[in-house]
Amino acid sequence: MMKRTRHTPEQVIRKLRDADRMLAEQKSIAEIAQEFGVSENTYQRWRNQYGGMKADDVKKLKELERENARLRTIVADQALQCRALKEVARGRMKVKRGPGRSFPRRVSAAVVSRVKILRTLVS
Repeated sequence: MMKRTRHTPEQVIRKLRDADRMLAEQKSIAEIAQEFGVSENTYQRWRNQYGGMKADDVKKLKELERENARLRTIVADQALQCRALKEVARGRMKVKRGPGRSFPRRVSAAVVSRVKILRTLVS
């Protein structure tokens, strides 16, 4: 059994360029995949995913994917804040204004901490 390795997108692009050269030399896909140490399915997946890309395009793609992930977390946090504020506005989370500002037992500690954070942001 072969050791499983991860290839960076730049390595994949380089190997695909080499594969194009080898195909022009009349080598079969099975021979190319064996020379690269990957399966034919992996080679085909690489061809589909990175087919006409250059190394710069892959870098831009990865950068956009990271930015997209960051924006998704921001949107998720904002949706959570919005939902917590709606709960507070409906009066479902009532706060006793006595010493220590304790919360009713039915409210979880996570919700309480979020409400405290939201109150500091609003005030």
